[in-house]
Amino acid sequence: MRSETGTRRFDKRTMQQVRADATRALARAMYCPQRSMVEQFRCVDFQPETETSFGRQLWYFDALAVDESQQEMHVYGVIEYSVQYDLYELAEDGVFLDADQRDRFETVYRRQPLRPSWRHPGHRWLLVAMLLVSIGWLTVLLLQKWMP
Repeated sequence: MRSETGTRRFDKRTMQQVRADATRALARAMYCPQRSMVEQFRCVDFQPETETSFGRQLWYFDALAVDESQQEMHVYGVIEYSVQYDLYELAEDGVFLDADQRDRFETVYRRQPLRPSWRHPGHRWLLVAMLLVSIGWLTVLLLQKWMP
């Protein structure tokens, strides 16, 4: 396997980490890690770390996996890393039987996180509940002060 993904070159340590995490993902998916073989892997999303945000990487891997009944099958995996202070933190991984399933994972990965809004009914109910509890506690405290 090459340590080049597109126009990016990754160091040997990074490639060893990706290979080890791909093998662990196969083991978690109940495939034999000793008999299964990762055929190729590639970085499909690279967001470098900046001064204001952590980096992210999304890796795909294809493997020939051996299951419990000793059947060989092609599986498609994904590994997501959060890059924090130049350290790779495994965020999520998965092994899929179909490449289309893996592509659906990428659509979830690329979706921006929802930002909280006071327009959401749950947030308004939380605010109302907090106000009612606060008023209740203040009432209890005031009644204890004035009642001997």
